[in-house]
Amino acid sequence: MTQPFTSIHYQIGVDVGLGRLAAERSYEQHVDQMIRQVLLTAPGERINRPEFGCGVRRMLFAPNSVVSASLAQVLVHQSLDRWLGSVIKVDDVVVTAGESTLSIRISYLLLARQQRRYLNLEVAP
Repeated sequence: MTQPFTSIHYQIGVDVGLGRLAAERSYEQHVDQMIRQVLLTAPGERINRPEFGCGVRRMLFAPNSVVSASLAQVLVHQSLDRWLGSVIKVDDVVVTAGESTLSIRISYLLLARQQRRYLNLEVAP
């Protein structure tokens, strides 16, 4: 019998009823949370791994154009391949630059379960 999946929930919180860190029991949600960590962590933010992250929030202040959206798209794809390449296979990334937001749509394959998954993320200041 296999053990049920459990990991620390991102963003870290406390399960008041149990008096411990909140847990994530869904593997699919855990991978979703890992993708968000990669995208929203700025390089240099983690002391012991300064190159980790994508830093899409910095791109909010770039000139709003097709070129900056294309650059963000390439950066997101490369970051996910680098940091989560053993967990997911990124099929498609579409980044749309709004007035003060970046809309990111990611299509990926969850390798452990061979499931096609999608993540829509809107990044705002």
